[in-house]
Amino acid sequence: MSTINCKGTLIDLSTPKVMGIVNVTPDSFFDGGKLTNSDEIVVQVEKMLQDGATFIDLGGYSSKPGAEFVSETEELNRVVPIVKLLVEKFPDILLSIDTFRSEVAKQTVENGAAIINDISAGLLDEKMLETVAKLQVPYIMMHMKGTPKTMQSLANYDDLLKEMNFYFSERIAKARNFGLNDIIIDPGFGFAKTLEHNYELLHNLELLQFHELPILAGISRKSMIYKTLETSPEDALNGTTFLHAFCLQKGANILRVHDVKEAVECVKLMCRLGN
Repeated sequence: MSTINCKGTLIDLSTPKVMGIVNVTPDSFFDGGKLTNSDEIVVQVEKMLQDGATFIDLGGYSSKPGAEFVSETEELNRVVPIVKLLVEKFPDILLSIDTFRSEVAKQTVENGAAIINDISAGLLDEKMLETVAKLQVPYIMMHMKGTPKTMQSLANYDDLLKEMNFYFSERIAKARNFGLNDIIIDPGFGFAKTLEHNYELLHNLELLQFHELPILAGISRKSMIYKTLETSPEDALNGTTFLHAFCLQKGANILRVHDVKEAVECVKLMCRLGN
């Protein structure tokens, strides 16, 4: 359950790991448009790796609520050259690719990416699960309803955790049928969920351990934090760090974050408490 194989290297997730977020999109909710050239991307990734990130998550399609459509060609043009660049600069880098498209998954892994991170768990591209199984890379599947453009209108549940566990059971079984080995589940904070849903989910996060798979938590600077604190994404680091500690207490194995140094410190302190 706690070990995944990334490009022949076994990563032990029984000690939580940190995944740094790098968006090459003009419209991501926190860092959209900040990285405008390859030099800036290399500098940011180098800092994240120095600060202790185990993984770097690269995205070329914003998945914020109401995000605009990006063509497959545009996504490939944004992401593939950066994958090549980062693998050349940092040969041991473990790159995760944030995409729901099988062709993007295929081309990025062929150019050195190590993980596929799919917000749709294969529901937005029927070829995704089969493609990732053939590529033999770890697969992060997230809970969501609809698409980034429609999801907030679908945030209704009779029993949130029960419906999520049913969803993951079905998607995991489908992935296993294709021969997918290493699966990580992401509850999808903020995806087809209200503020209240997000806190209900966080409070009960350990219920997702039912699947006996690693859990990724992505809450960094999200609206569940800054709206509660009546602030902005830019001022949400303190709230993020506090809730990261709670995620770790509740069984998260990977923290997907904008601020690697602070998240790594959080993991170190939580591990010390646990010893």
